[in-house]
Amino acid sequence: MKIGYACINLSLPSRFRTCRLKTVEIEGLQKIKELTLHNFNEVRKVLEWNREHNIFFYRMSSDLVPFATHDIMTWKWDKDPDVLIITDRIRNICMKHEMRLSMHPGQFSILNSTNPEIVRKAILDLEYHNKILRLVNGTDMILHVGGAYGNKEEAKKRFIATYNHLSSEIKATLRLENDDKIFTISDVIDIYNMTQVPICFDFHHNKCNPSTDLELETTLDIIFQSWQNIGRPKMHISSGRNSITDPAHHDYILEDDLVQFSNLIGSRHVDLMFESKRKDESVLRIYEKITSGEINI
Repeated sequence: MKIGYACINLSLPSRFRTCRLKTVEIEGLQKIKELTLHNFNEVRKVLEWNREHNIFFYRMSSDLVPFATHDIMTWKWDKDPDVLIITDRIRNICMKHEMRLSMHPGQFSILNSTNPEIVRKAILDLEYHNKILRLVNGTDMILHVGGAYGNKEEAKKRFIATYNHLSSEIKATLRLENDDKIFTISDVIDIYNMTQVPICFDFHHNKCNPSTDLELETTLDIIFQSWQNIGRPKMHISSGRNSITDPAHHDYILEDDLVQFSNLIGSRHVDLMFESKRKDESVLRIYEKITSGEINI
Protein backbone atom coordinates (compact mmCIF):
# COMPACT_ATOMS: atom_id res chain seq x y z
CA MET A 1 0.00 0.00 0.00
CA LYS A 2 1.27 3.43 -0.95
CA ILE A 3 0.27 6.06 1.64
CA GLY A 4 0.23 9.70 0.59
CA TYR A 5 -0.75 13.23 1.51
CA ALA A 6 -2.00 16.34 -0.25
CA CYS A 7 -0.13 19.33 -1.65
CA ILE A 8 1.75 21.00 1.21
CA ASN A 9 4.80 19.47 2.85
CA LEU A 10 5.07 20.84 6.38
CA SER A 11 8.57 19.49 6.96
CA LEU A 12 10.33 21.37 4.16
CA PRO A 13 8.07 23.47 4.16
CA SER A 14 6.88 23.80 0.57
CA ARG A 15 5.98 27.24 -0.71
CA PHE A 16 3.66 27.38 -3.70
CA ARG A 17 3.14 30.87 -5.04
CA THR A 18 0.44 32.74 -6.90
CA CYS A 19 -0.42 36.40 -7.53
CA ARG A 20 -3.31 38.75 -8.19
CA LEU A 21 -4.66 39.26 -11.68
CA LYS A 22 -3.66 42.92 -11.41
CA THR A 23 -0.03 41.87 -11.02
CA VAL A 24 -0.20 39.91 -14.27
CA GLU A 25 -1.81 42.86 -16.04
CA ILE A 26 1.09 45.05 -14.90
CA GLU A 27 4.03 42.64 -15.22
CA GLY A 28 2.77 40.50 -18.09
CA LEU A 29 2.67 36.75 -18.70
CA GLN A 30 6.34 36.48 -17.75
CA LYS A 31 5.14 36.74 -14.15
CA ILE A 32 2.95 33.65 -14.63
CA LYS A 33 5.90 31.79 -16.14
CA GLU A 34 8.12 32.75 -13.21
CA LEU A 35 5.55 31.44 -10.72
CA THR A 36 4.87 28.30 -12.75
CA LEU A 37 8.55 27.36 -12.89
CA HIS A 38 8.84 27.99 -9.16
CA ASN A 39 5.79 25.83 -8.38
CA PHE A 40 6.90 22.87 -10.49
CA ASN A 41 10.32 23.09 -8.84
CA GLU A 42 8.56 22.92 -5.47
CA VAL A 43 6.81 19.74 -6.60
CA ARG A 44 10.18 18.27 -7.56
CA LYS A 45 11.64 19.15 -4.14
CA VAL A 46 8.65 17.62 -2.36
CA LEU A 47 8.95 14.39 -4.36
CA GLU A 48 12.64 14.11 -3.57
CA TRP A 49 11.85 14.58 0.13
CA ASN A 50 9.04 12.03 -0.15
CA ARG A 51 11.42 9.49 -1.71
CA GLU A 52 13.87 9.93 1.15
CA HIS A 53 11.04 9.25 3.62
CA ASN A 54 9.47 6.31 1.75
CA ILE A 55 6.33 8.20 0.72
CA PHE A 56 5.37 7.20 -2.81
CA PHE A 57 1.94 8.77 -3.21
CA TYR A 58 1.31 12.51 -3.50
CA ARG A 59 -1.48 14.85 -4.55
CA MET A 60 -0.26 17.89 -6.44
CA SER A 61 -1.78 21.31 -5.92
CA SER A 62 -4.30 22.56 -8.47
CA ASP A 63 -2.64 25.99 -8.43
CA LEU A 64 0.68 25.13 -10.09
CA VAL A 65 -0.02 27.34 -13.14
CA PRO A 66 -1.70 30.58 -12.02
CA PHE A 67 -4.63 31.71 -14.19
CA ALA A 68 -4.19 28.63 -16.38
CA THR A 69 -7.80 28.74 -17.62
CA HIS A 70 -8.28 32.52 -17.51
CA ASP A 71 -8.85 34.49 -20.70
CA ILE A 72 -5.61 36.37 -20.03
CA MET A 73 -3.59 33.19 -20.54
CA THR A 74 -2.15 33.10 -24.06
CA TRP A 75 1.17 31.56 -22.98
CA LYS A 76 1.29 27.89 -24.00
CA TRP A 77 2.78 26.77 -20.72
CA ASP A 78 2.55 23.06 -21.52
CA LYS A 79 4.73 23.59 -24.61
CA ASP A 80 7.33 25.85 -23.01
CA PRO A 81 10.83 24.26 -23.05
CA ASP A 82 11.68 25.61 -19.58
CA VAL A 83 8.53 24.07 -18.10
CA LEU A 84 9.14 20.79 -19.91
CA ILE A 85 12.63 20.49 -18.43
CA ILE A 86 11.17 20.51 -14.91
CA THR A 87 8.16 18.33 -15.67
CA ASP A 88 10.48 15.79 -17.31
CA ARG A 89 12.51 15.70 -14.10
CA ILE A 90 9.35 15.10 -12.10
CA ARG A 91 8.27 12.37 -14.52
CA ASN A 92 11.66 10.66 -14.24
CA ILE A 93 11.57 10.72 -10.43
CA CYS A 94 8.10 9.20 -10.43
CA MET A 95 8.88 6.51 -12.96
CA LYS A 96 12.19 5.55 -11.35
CA HIS A 97 10.69 5.22 -7.87
CA GLU A 98 7.19 4.06 -8.86
CA MET A 99 5.53 7.10 -7.32
CA ARG A 100 1.84 7.79 -7.83
CA LEU A 101 0.69 11.35 -8.52
CA SER A 102 -2.88 12.60 -8.38
CA MET A 103 -4.79 15.88 -8.54
CA HIS A 104 -8.16 17.00 -7.21
CA PRO A 105 -9.90 19.85 -9.12
CA GLY A 106 -11.58 22.28 -6.75
CA GLN A 107 -15.13 22.83 -5.60
CA PHE A 108 -15.98 25.12 -8.51
CA SER A 109 -15.36 22.46 -11.17
CA ILE A 110 -18.96 21.26 -11.39
CA LEU A 111 -19.87 19.06 -14.34
CA ASN A 112 -23.54 18.75 -13.40
CA SER A 113 -24.33 22.44 -12.98
CA THR A 114 -27.56 23.77 -14.49
CA ASN A 115 -25.52 26.72 -15.80
CA PRO A 116 -23.80 25.87 -19.12
CA GLU A 117 -21.08 28.46 -18.53
CA ILE A 118 -20.09 26.82 -15.24
CA VAL A 119 -19.92 23.45 -17.01
CA ARG A 120 -17.79 24.95 -19.79
CA LYS A 121 -15.33 26.36 -17.27
CA ALA A 122 -15.29 23.07 -15.36
CA ILE A 123 -14.27 21.21 -18.51
CA LEU A 124 -11.50 23.76 -19.13
CA ASP A 125 -10.29 23.11 -15.61
CA LEU A 126 -10.26 19.35 -16.17
CA GLU A 127 -8.29 19.86 -19.37
CA TYR A 128 -5.73 21.91 -17.42
CA HIS A 129 -5.37 19.24 -14.73
CA ASN A 130 -5.09 16.53 -17.33
CA LYS A 131 -2.25 18.38 -19.09
CA ILE A 132 -0.26 18.43 -15.85
CA LEU A 133 -0.89 14.74 -15.19
CA ARG A 134 0.17 13.86 -18.73
CA LEU A 135 3.44 15.82 -18.42
CA VAL A 136 4.50 14.30 -15.09
CA ASN A 137 3.18 10.75 -15.53
CA GLY A 138 0.32 11.33 -13.07
CA THR A 139 -2.54 8.86 -13.02
CA ASP A 140 -5.58 10.17 -11.17
CA MET A 141 -7.86 13.21 -11.30
CA ILE A 142 -10.43 13.04 -8.51
CA LEU A 143 -13.79 14.78 -8.81
CA HIS A 144 -17.05 15.02 -6.86
CA VAL A 145 -20.40 14.67 -8.59
CA GLY A 146 -21.37 18.28 -7.83
CA GLY A 147 -24.62 19.80 -6.59
CA ALA A 148 -28.12 18.35 -6.25
CA TYR A 149 -29.96 21.50 -7.37
CA GLY A 150 -33.18 20.28 -5.76
CA ASN A 151 -33.31 16.96 -7.63
CA LYS A 152 -30.47 14.53 -7.04
CA GLU A 153 -31.55 12.02 -9.68
CA GLU A 154 -31.67 14.69 -12.37
CA ALA A 155 -28.31 15.99 -11.15
CA LYS A 156 -26.81 12.53 -11.65
CA LYS A 157 -28.23 12.38 -15.17
CA ARG A 158 -26.66 15.75 -15.99
CA PHE A 159 -23.29 14.53 -14.74
CA ILE A 160 -23.56 11.44 -16.93
CA ALA A 161 -24.53 13.50 -19.99
CA THR A 162 -21.56 15.83 -19.53
CA TYR A 163 -19.17 12.98 -18.76
CA ASN A 164 -20.13 11.23 -21.98
CA HIS A 165 -18.95 14.29 -23.96
CA LEU A 166 -15.56 14.57 -22.25
CA SER A 167 -12.42 13.77 -24.20
CA SER A 168 -10.97 10.29 -23.97
CA GLU A 169 -7.84 11.82 -22.41
CA ILE A 170 -9.80 13.26 -19.49
CA LYS A 171 -11.82 10.07 -19.06
CA ALA A 172 -8.56 8.11 -18.80
CA THR A 173 -7.61 9.90 -15.56
CA LEU A 174 -10.96 10.96 -14.08
CA ARG A 175 -12.18 9.15 -10.93
CA LEU A 176 -15.41 9.91 -9.06
CA GLU A 177 -15.54 10.33 -5.28
CA ASN A 178 -18.44 10.13 -2.83
CA ASP A 179 -18.90 13.30 -0.78
CA ASP A 180 -19.82 14.03 2.82
CA LYS A 181 -23.16 15.80 2.26
CA ILE A 182 -25.01 14.97 -0.98
CA PHE A 183 -23.84 12.10 -3.15
CA THR A 184 -23.30 8.83 -1.30
CA ILE A 185 -21.15 5.98 -2.52
CA SER A 186 -24.36 4.37 -3.80
CA ASP A 187 -25.03 7.45 -5.95
CA VAL A 188 -21.50 7.24 -7.32
CA ILE A 189 -22.05 3.56 -8.14
CA ASP A 190 -25.19 4.53 -10.06
CA ILE A 191 -23.07 6.84 -12.19
CA TYR A 192 -20.37 4.19 -12.58
CA ASN A 193 -22.96 1.74 -13.89
CA MET A 194 -23.79 4.20 -16.69
CA THR A 195 -20.27 5.48 -17.44
CA GLN A 196 -17.69 3.01 -16.09
CA VAL A 197 -15.84 5.87 -14.40
CA PRO A 198 -13.55 4.40 -11.69
CA ILE A 199 -14.65 5.07 -8.12
CA CYS A 200 -12.47 6.74 -5.48
CA PHE A 201 -13.94 5.63 -2.15
CA ASP A 202 -13.68 8.13 0.71
CA PHE A 203 -13.89 6.23 3.99
CA HIS A 204 -14.72 9.25 6.18
CA HIS A 205 -17.25 10.72 3.76
CA ASN A 206 -19.05 7.39 3.89
CA LYS A 207 -19.33 7.73 7.66
CA CYS A 208 -20.70 11.26 7.35
CA ASN A 209 -23.02 10.47 4.43
CA PRO A 210 -23.63 6.71 4.33
CA SER A 211 -25.62 4.75 1.78
CA THR A 212 -28.74 3.00 2.99
CA ASP A 213 -29.45 0.73 0.02
CA LEU A 214 -26.19 -1.22 -0.37
CA GLU A 215 -24.22 -3.35 2.07
CA LEU A 216 -20.68 -2.03 2.48
CA GLU A 217 -19.12 -5.32 1.41
CA THR A 218 -21.13 -5.28 -1.82
CA THR A 219 -20.18 -1.65 -2.30
CA LEU A 220 -16.48 -2.47 -2.00
CA ASP A 221 -16.78 -5.31 -4.50
CA ILE A 222 -18.18 -2.85 -7.06
CA ILE A 223 -15.51 -0.25 -6.24
CA PHE A 224 -12.71 -2.73 -6.84
CA GLN A 225 -14.44 -3.91 -10.00
CA SER A 226 -14.46 -0.32 -11.29
CA TRP A 227 -10.62 -0.37 -11.28
CA GLN A 228 -10.29 -3.80 -12.82
CA ASN A 229 -8.65 -2.73 -16.08
CA ILE A 230 -6.84 0.32 -14.72
CA GLY A 231 -4.68 -0.55 -11.74
CA ARG A 232 -4.68 -0.34 -7.99
CA PRO A 233 -7.66 1.56 -6.53
CA LYS A 234 -7.08 4.95 -4.95
CA MET A 235 -8.97 5.64 -1.72
CA HIS A 236 -9.16 8.47 0.81
CA ILE A 237 -9.13 8.38 4.58
CA SER A 238 -9.53 11.10 7.20
CA SER A 239 -10.69 11.34 10.79
CA GLY A 240 -13.35 13.72 12.08
CA ARG A 241 -11.95 16.61 14.08
CA ASN A 242 -14.44 16.41 16.97
CA SER A 243 -16.43 13.23 16.30
CA ILE A 244 -16.68 10.26 13.96
CA THR A 245 -19.13 12.08 11.69
CA ASP A 246 -17.60 15.56 11.90
CA PRO A 247 -16.81 16.49 8.26
CA ALA A 248 -13.94 18.74 9.42
CA HIS A 249 -10.61 16.94 9.24
CA HIS A 250 -8.50 16.01 12.25
CA ASP A 251 -4.81 16.93 12.36
CA TYR A 252 -3.94 13.24 12.06
CA ILE A 253 -5.42 9.92 11.01
CA LEU A 254 -6.61 8.24 14.18
CA GLU A 255 -5.36 4.71 14.70
CA ASP A 256 -8.86 3.27 15.18
CA ASP A 257 -9.95 4.65 11.81
CA LEU A 258 -6.93 3.22 10.01
CA VAL A 259 -7.34 -0.21 11.59
CA GLN A 260 -11.06 -0.19 10.80
CA PHE A 261 -10.28 0.71 7.19
CA SER A 262 -7.64 -2.02 6.96
CA ASN A 263 -10.06 -4.61 8.32
CA LEU A 264 -12.69 -3.45 5.86
CA ILE A 265 -10.58 -3.95 2.73
CA GLY A 266 -8.94 -7.11 4.04
CA SER A 267 -6.26 -8.58 1.78
CA ARG A 268 -7.16 -6.37 -1.18
CA HIS A 269 -4.60 -3.79 -2.31
CA VAL A 270 -5.19 -0.03 -2.49
CA ASP A 271 -3.21 3.20 -2.40
CA LEU A 272 -4.42 5.44 0.41
CA MET A 273 -4.47 9.24 0.50
CA PHE A 274 -4.36 10.76 3.99
CA GLU A 275 -6.58 13.86 4.13
CA SER A 276 -5.37 15.28 7.41
CA LYS A 277 -4.32 18.75 8.50
CA ARG A 278 -0.75 17.74 9.39
CA LYS A 279 -0.07 16.38 5.89
CA ASP A 280 3.30 14.57 5.70
CA GLU A 281 3.62 14.58 9.49
CA SER A 282 0.46 12.49 9.66
CA VAL A 283 1.97 9.88 7.33
CA LEU A 284 5.26 9.74 9.25
CA ARG A 285 3.35 9.39 12.52
CA ILE A 286 1.55 6.30 11.20
CA TYR A 287 4.82 4.88 9.81
CA GLU A 288 6.33 5.16 13.30
CA LYS A 289 3.37 3.39 14.89
CA ILE A 290 3.52 0.59 12.31
CA THR A 291 7.28 0.18 12.84
CA SER A 292 6.92 0.12 16.61
CA GLY A 293 4.11 -2.43 16.44
CA GLU A 294 1.53 -0.09 18.00
CA ILE A 295 -0.76 -0.72 15.04
CA ASN A 296 -0.89 -3.59 12.56
CA ILE A 297 -2.35 -3.05 9.11
